[in-house]
Amino acid sequence: MSDTCVLVLDTDPLPDLDRLSGRARVVHADEKSLAERLPEADVLLVWDFLSDAVREAWPGGGPRPRWVHTPSAGVDRLLPELADSDTVITNARGVFDQPIAEYVTGLVVAMAKDFRGSWELQRERRWRHRETFRVGGTRAVVVGSGPIGRKIGRTLMALGVTVDLVGRTEREGDPDFGRVHAIDGMNTLLAGADWVVCVAPLTESSRGMFDAAAFSRMKPGAHFINVGRGQHVVEADLLEALHGGRIAGAALDVFHTEPLPEDSPLWEAPGLWISPHMSGDTVGWRNDLAVQFLDNFDRWYAGEPLHNVVDKGLGYVPAT
Repeated sequence: MSDTCVLVLDTDPLPDLDRLSGRARVVHADEKSLAERLPEADVLLVWDFLSDAVREAWPGGGPRPRWVHTPSAGVDRLLPELADSDTVITNARGVFDQPIAEYVTGLVVAMAKDFRGSWELQRERRWRHRETFRVGGTRAVVVGSGPIGRKIGRTLMALGVTVDLVGRTEREGDPDFGRVHAIDGMNTLLAGADWVVCVAPLTESSRGMFDAAAFSRMKPGAHFINVGRGQHVVEADLLEALHGGRIAGAALDVFHTEPLPEDSPLWEAPGLWISPHMSGDTVGWRNDLAVQFLDNFDRWYAGEPLHNVVDKGLGYVPAT
């Protein structure tokens, strides 16, 4: 396998790949040259994981990579084009769990304690005493029962939040949550939630699941947080819910269009916190992603089973 070709789709500098020396030659491609380069690749590293170029360039037949790795939790930018091939897809499961859980928990605390209001009053040099809300004793619905959703749930539970975890199917006897609710039961749970957190994988069934009907089921004091995919939310319906006071607030880290256009009405929506798709990006995260790929390459080169193999029918790595 000394002639193994690792093709890297990238635009930004990549962490050092010296561990591949002597075992593989590394070829770089951008979106324009990807289609030409794909047939020679044994392995494709989609370092530019926000690009749709792989779907657009994927060959319908003939030579193609045996393994594609995306250093992201979601694989929706690779499917459905790769679904019917025998190519193995792996993802970055495990890298973002803790950072995103911290991010979501920070938002919950900031919203409950009105940190935004305190900062605005400080800027105005106004001393105005207020009462805020306790986090302990509230209830959260976390939609997405993968490692990130589970970590979010456990972190919120440490603050005294009761957590209902929602997954694709119902499961009893969960060691952390007792019960994992089926997605079909989400609508019933929304009515009792103070916090609704979306961290689900993007599939056809989850696309647009947070729409006017979902927001109408939430209580007026509820807050909605999306760290999954922008396409989970009907943004016009969220805007209407916020302007109409149907829910108390929201936070979006992902959007239909990224970067969010300057003229988007979301910028001025009342009670909305906006962040630029950064909930999992902590100092050193690129190195962590590179090491994860290299560790998996060691397994692939040795003929061992890969970690984080995606079920292409489901669109994510199944629970083990």
